[in-house]
Amino acid sequence: MDYITKIRENNPLIYNITNEVATNMAANGLIAIGASPAMSNTPKEAVENAQNAAAVILNLGTLTEERAEAMLIAGKAANEEDIPVVLDPIAVGGTEFRTEVIYELLEKVKFTAIRANAGEIAVLGNALEEMKSPDSTIEEIDPEIAKSVAKKYETVVIATGKADVITDGIRTTLCRNGHAMLQNITASGCLLTSLVGPYVSVGEDPYEASIEVTAAYGVAAELAMEKVEGPGSFIPALLDQLYFLDQHAVNARKRVEQL
Repeated sequence: MDYITKIRENNPLIYNITNEVATNMAANGLIAIGASPAMSNTPKEAVENAQNAAAVILNLGTLTEERAEAMLIAGKAANEEDIPVVLDPIAVGGTEFRTEVIYELLEKVKFTAIRANAGEIAVLGNALEEMKSPDSTIEEIDPEIAKSVAKKYETVVIATGKADVITDGIRTTLCRNGHAMLQNITASGCLLTSLVGPYVSVGEDPYEASIEVTAAYGVAAELAMEKVEGPGSFIPALLDQLYFLDQHAVNARKRVEQL
């Protein structure tokens, strides 16, 4: 399936409740891939925005009580309309408030996918007690832990690390695309979370769509680093490569392994 062409033809509206650090990056990345971003954190717009969207992204970055309320409202509204919902449980376990909000969302909202770094998935899988910052010190995660999280919440898990693990609890794939420079810019993981939205909105199988978006994002990062030297020039180069990316380039460069 040519996901990228389909996204550009459909121009899906992706509703993001996200953090201040990621808002600009996520919006520009969505536009570059061919989607249309909606960025709003107020509960008063949550139902309408969710109902009008092709996918809803809930990013727990700079969390507030109002934002937590908006996420719960949006997630429930999207579920009622069978609209995909994607969770980014940033720094789960880091504070009591944040952790309570994340687990309430997991209890009351059905998620199509959870995209998080290896440390955050380890916390959700009870293999790590807490994440004190959004930056994981764990480079790799045992695929079995990711599988346990996917089974528990009946979702697709995308655990990013040295090798990205994508699993629906039954099928599991490793993706080795990407570049270490992604760790040297802020909101790189948040952007991937937002990009999951258009992919699952046009794809029939959220698991396959999650593999494709993870590989495509990694390929874009690799191509960007062929043109730049450091983080300052990497961000615009990454957006450029997302804009020019096509399915042929992804298929030619993607490095995935089914377990």
